[in-house]
Amino acid sequence: MKVTRIGLDIAKQTFELHGVDQRGRAVLRKTLRRERMLEFFTQLEPCEVALEACGGAHYWHRELSKLGHTVRLVPANKVKPYVDGNKNNAHDAAAICEASSRPSMRFVEPKTVAQQDLQALHRVREVAVHHCTLLANHMRGLLLEYGVTVGRGYPALHRALPELLGDDEQRLSRLLKQLLAQQWRMLKLHQKQVQTYDRRINCIARGETSCSALLKIEGIGPITATALVAAAGKGHQFKNGRHFSAYLGLVPGHSNTGNKTVMLPITRRGNRYLRTLLIHGARSALYAARNKDNPRSLWLQRLKARRGYNVAAVALANKNARIAWAVLRFGEAYQRAKAHRPERCATPSPRLQRLCSARRTCAVPEGLCFVLQ
Repeated sequence: MKVTRIGLDIAKQTFELHGVDQRGRAVLRKTLRRERMLEFFTQLEPCEVALEACGGAHYWHRELSKLGHTVRLVPANKVKPYVDGNKNNAHDAAAICEASSRPSMRFVEPKTVAQQDLQALHRVREVAVHHCTLLANHMRGLLLEYGVTVGRGYPALHRALPELLGDDEQRLSRLLKQLLAQQWRMLKLHQKQVQTYDRRINCIARGETSCSALLKIEGIGPITATALVAAAGKGHQFKNGRHFSAYLGLVPGHSNTGNKTVMLPITRRGNRYLRTLLIHGARSALYAARNKDNPRSLWLQRLKARRGYNVAAVALANKNARIAWAVLRFGEAYQRAKAHRPERCATPSPRLQRLCSARRTCAVPEGLCFVLQ
């Protein structure tokens, strides 16, 4: 019987296969070792292969696609409802096969090798930053046990440690000074690694066309731009910008009962690392917009005054995510909004001049001033 669709549960060494025919009947149940995988699929006629989007899935997508198979990556959270019985590898493979057959199923866009390399660079940098934070807090905690407090931030710690580790310091024992000196050396090593990764990310952001286009958006820097390209690629897997921001968890949740809908805080689903970068970048752009008079900055100032700083920052992160998707999807350059000043009008009337000067920007769109003369 010909196999038309296979659910493949991948692991480190042992893989489980569940295949069905055109009518949906199970015709293949097989367990393979990793070294036999490509040999088996080489001898198999081209069919549809479904995998969970987990560790190693993008590699197997590339390898099986080279053999002529149609490979689909299913989100892991979409597979769980189809698991029948207790969880094991065979039931997982059957659930993957069943989930991939659903007409409404949304599949994961496979990553290229370049995207995975860029994502690996971000993961390594994230670990180095985590180690820096861990070591700095660890040293502060050890010093606090001896009644020594150090100010917040890495500069304050670097300024205080030379004096604390000196021979004149009597509050700390010799053993503790040796331990702190070792921790300090490790901290400086990890900080140098972070700086090296930042320089490499900056070089990639300047050389990559998609990244350089994203850098023109206020609130998106080299780290965020490269993370966006690594996660979304060209954005083909998302129907529109709202779907992309919903994937990042930047849209508000809601609860509907009957005819009443209650809006909730943001969902915080999806890629937490990328969502954090977008919100931090939005905070910086929100601070820089306090003295600007272009439409985007004025909108942020009004929103901040009405809803508060955090809501305005998340709203800007949501907007930046949608703009970033449009830039990646259509390849168009982002054009910053410009203030429409009174001097741009051909012959502004005295009433319009007073109104525009009070608002710091032109009160009406360009080209309509003559209507109100």
